[in-house]
Amino acid sequence: MIQVGDELPAFTAEPISRTTLALFAGASGDHNPIHLDLDVARGAGLDDVFAHGMLSMAYLGRLLTDWVPQERIRAYRVRFAAITPVHTRPTCTGRVTALTGGVATVEVAVTLDDGTTTLTGEAAIALA
Repeated sequence: MIQVGDELPAFTAEPISRTTLALFAGASGDHNPIHLDLDVARGAGLDDVFAHGMLSMAYLGRLLTDWVPQERIRAYRVRFAAITPVHTRPTCTGRVTALTGGVATVEVAVTLDDGTTTLTGEAAIALA
């Protein structure tokens, strides 16, 4: 039985590699060079390329579908809070914050090993 305060089992992705970024660009159709081209990233004042925000959102989706079947997800939204640099390891977490009318509200987040939170959000999960 799901209760307020329940923690979802965390999902930790492999470190973000350049290959991960190239494969995600191909799968998503997002070929923005800031995610793929070191010269473009440096031209924008960054040290290196960084992950697509939607890649982190996809990892959060995996956190949710590792916990419940996909068809129970009723809503899902996030706020992008910081970039995910290449070579970092995102960890996705979630916690049930409310139970209302057969739906659990789950706060979700992605954090890096250094404690930086890159995404926060919320999902609505049907209890049955």
